[in-house]
Amino acid sequence: MRAKLPDQTGFVERDRVRLHYDVFGSGPQAMLFIPPWSIVHSRVYKAQLPYFSERFRCIAYDGRGNGMSDRPECIEAYSLENSVADALAVMDATGTSQAILVGLSLGGLIACVLAAHHSDRVKAAIIAGTAALIGPAHSYMLPQHFQARQQQFEGWNKYNRAHWLADYPDFAEHFVRSIFSEPHSTKQIEDGIGWANETNGSVLVKTVEARSIAPSFDVSEAMYRKISCPLLAIHGDNDQIQPHARGKLVAELSGGDLVTIEGGGHNPLGRYPARCNALINDFLDRRLAIPAPGRRTSRGPARKKALYLSSPIGLGHGRRDIAVARELRKLHPGLQVDWLAQDPVTRLLETAGERVHPLSARLASESRHIEEEAGEHDLHAFQAIRRMDELLIANFMHFQDAVDAANYDLVIADEAWDVDHYWHEHPELKKAQLAWFTDFVGFVPMPSGGAAEEFLATDYNAEMIEHIEGHPGVRDRSIFVGGPPDILPLSFGKDLPAMRDWIPRHFDFSGYIMGEHPSAWGSRAELRERLGYHADERVCIVTVGGSAVGAPLIRRILQSVPIVRRALPGLRIIVVAGPRIDPQSLVVPPGVELKAFVADLDRHLAACDLALVQGGLTTCMELTAAGTPFLYFPLKNHFEQNFHVAHRLANYGAGRRMDYDTATPDRIAAEMIAILHAPVIFQPVEADGAARAARMIAELI
Repeated sequence: MRAKLPDQTGFVERDRVRLHYDVFGSGPQAMLFIPPWSIVHSRVYKAQLPYFSERFRCIAYDGRGNGMSDRPECIEAYSLENSVADALAVMDATGTSQAILVGLSLGGLIACVLAAHHSDRVKAAIIAGTAALIGPAHSYMLPQHFQARQQQFEGWNKYNRAHWLADYPDFAEHFVRSIFSEPHSTKQIEDGIGWANETNGSVLVKTVEARSIAPSFDVSEAMYRKISCPLLAIHGDNDQIQPHARGKLVAELSGGDLVTIEGGGHNPLGRYPARCNALINDFLDRRLAIPAPGRRTSRGPARKKALYLSSPIGLGHGRRDIAVARELRKLHPGLQVDWLAQDPVTRLLETAGERVHPLSARLASESRHIEEEAGEHDLHAFQAIRRMDELLIANFMHFQDAVDAANYDLVIADEAWDVDHYWHEHPELKKAQLAWFTDFVGFVPMPSGGAAEEFLATDYNAEMIEHIEGHPGVRDRSIFVGGPPDILPLSFGKDLPAMRDWIPRHFDFSGYIMGEHPSAWGSRAELRERLGYHADERVCIVTVGGSAVGAPLIRRILQSVPIVRRALPGLRIIVVAGPRIDPQSLVVPPGVELKAFVADLDRHLAACDLALVQGGLTTCMELTAAGTPFLYFPLKNHFEQNFHVAHRLANYGAGRRMDYDTATPDRIAAEMIAILHAPVIFQPVEADGAARAARMIAELI
């Protein structure tokens, strides 16, 4: 799922070559994102377009030879002169008289040509890992290397015409891995290889051979001295494609600003998007007087302020976070709590009378992404999180704007992975104290993913460990929602520490946190009476959480109803579809009660006789605390539900685990009947988790 779709798409034709473009946003000023070399297309700017299009009209187009643009046959079509003319043609087609240019690699060279020779069309230029025809070059990128007859194609010998035509995918992987020379770049590499394989070796051979065609305009050092607009050059000092010295020379000759990314490779916009986006904001503020959205305002009355982020995947996080906020206000009565949240959590917050930050409306929907990733009761959660990177950087930037602008004293982040990742990656962006919550630590590879997933999960865990150990001051308080026994008896991966050794050294334990503990509602008989349940009736509730992922499970359970009713004719069955499942999409047997949303669902779960649920932690723990018998169906390939949650429930002796693939309607009915007649012997769940967590956080205020 993309963080934002274009508002307009189109094609412009030049010399019988069609170029595809997208327009995002409708701001008063334009930003033109110029494509780099044809080995990738405009999606290379996915970490910038959703965010900047909230303020600017952002135009991106696919260069000749990739994406949705044409792949002309003649070498001359790929000349630098044509590339420059293409940029102007896209500007004309979109009614853009002047723009702020953003160019990566070859796009940086094109931006500089436009700034020097078409200065009236350029308001500023932002170039990253820029290509240039001046300054030093890596020897393996020289023309003679490209044309050489090689006996073997190893390492940079793969930068060779013959190899591209014989085994282009091998070269593409080598080149993309060289772009991202930084460790922990697996997702960027994966994206780059995918985009590279949308073109072919024959096309790229033409693009390189076209470099021998001299343009009609000057591209020497004198060209850069002609640039009069503000220029920002961002360049990694470990760029294996375009040497850092080139970027430095371009900045010096043009009078531009140079920012060096220490240890950075060729594409800082993709590998370090949070820092680069912040640098662009600062540059536009300083050099063009375009205020950064997070420009800090003067401090008002000395009232303490907290920004609370609650994970939008389901409603359980929202319920526990509201409980923590209430306890925190008891300790700091004047504390203002603003919530940066998404649907469906915002509905819960509004019902509770909480204050939702206006930037919440700009957040890309993580729930929708999860729903689109899901199959039939199948969610590869680890891969879904990896593929959520575009949404996470867009949402992080809106978070950063909120923190920068509002002088918050404290950020409380309940599994806000974007905040934790980017503040650790760039500690200078941190502007408030951070209290971090999570109920699991560590990605666990699913067996279906094989060795490849095992490698990726280990790499992600290693990066997390390096972040926390390398920057211990980023998290001012790390809270594990649970206790030491809830930690999996596994390691984080090959050559990494054991979870049970590492986590206690870096986390405090709050015990489990619930929205409200069932002990606060009086006796079960009193609760049933208040909710309208008769003392002599048996009630079964089916619920699958706050996303649409559970729709197949509801349908499967509904098929078992006639079978159950034959054995238990008086069983009252209530199905809670949740806020993101259309009740009209369900075929409901006669007598089954169907509800779209129940605000006090936790009370109903405590009062019922049986529940059928997915494998989400919150609902399962609410049932455990209430002593309600339940069947739970972990989503296939969901590492958290199949490992972390299942381990915790086993510790409490709670729930009966079901396998969706083997759970036929007959099997579900049999298990429902059996569990209703089985004794309930669950371990008790602590009732003071929210208060304990609030006391830990209160120390930061």
